[in-house]
Amino acid sequence: MAGADRIEVTAASGGSPLAAEPVGAFAADDLAVVKVSGGSLRPASWGESRRAEVGQIVLAMGNPLGLAGSVTNGIVSALHRTVSTRGEGAFQGSTIADAIQTSAAINPGNSGGALVTLDGQVIGVPTAAASDPSIGAPAAGIGFATPSDTVKRIVPQLIRSGKVSDSGRAALGVTVRTILDPQSGQRSAVAVVEVQRGGGAAKAGIEPGDLILSVNGTATPDQTALSSVLATLKPGGIADVEIQKPDGTKKRVQVTLSELPGGG
Repeated sequence: MAGADRIEVTAASGGSPLAAEPVGAFAADDLAVVKVSGGSLRPASWGESRRAEVGQIVLAMGNPLGLAGSVTNGIVSALHRTVSTRGEGAFQGSTIADAIQTSAAINPGNSGGALVTLDGQVIGVPTAAASDPSIGAPAAGIGFATPSDTVKRIVPQLIRSGKVSDSGRAALGVTVRTILDPQSGQRSAVAVVEVQRGGGAAKAGIEPGDLILSVNGTATPDQTALSSVLATLKPGGIADVEIQKPDGTKKRVQVTLSELPGGG
């Protein structure tokens, strides 16, 4: 959606494209809202993802590979997964907490569709398919969806103001970038670029130029790993953060977590 002023939406049943305008997006949960003009569309019925059960039959609806109105079936394979998606272009990627894992086929074009129960309740928004690192191809039967409970918390905020003021997600209060080891070229840590004034990191003594090595004992060799750890935590909690100062000194600090802000 970045940079888009007007887009077109085609209903699953086909027909002429409908005019639509971007309303807002929240990249952390890979969610966006568009306002559709014209046509006679019926709103979906949203269910409660907290009531989903492993083994429950679900349908994934979307436009995989450009095939509009496609439906694949499967089951809920697992619950409460933490899943990170790769960045693409201006999109830096997202980390979904409490994701629903499903065996329903998820292919490019399903993203943004619906994961639906047999009684027509939407319990998730398909987001990503797992990939096999040995061959770099999608892993069959392993897909993930953003839970509907998250959607129902985030989307109304986007509709009201185009941004998210209550994300429910933890943050350290820093801006970071991934550091590559100069010898191996491998990702080794995240470097602090900016520290939010008055935030938890600042109060704990974290400064620009510091490296964040781990959070609560989990190594953070890159931004994705850091986001994955923070996605399991809550604002107001305390995180044990291992940092390395520019002089090579390592230390552990206690950081009171703030809330991840949402952009427009």
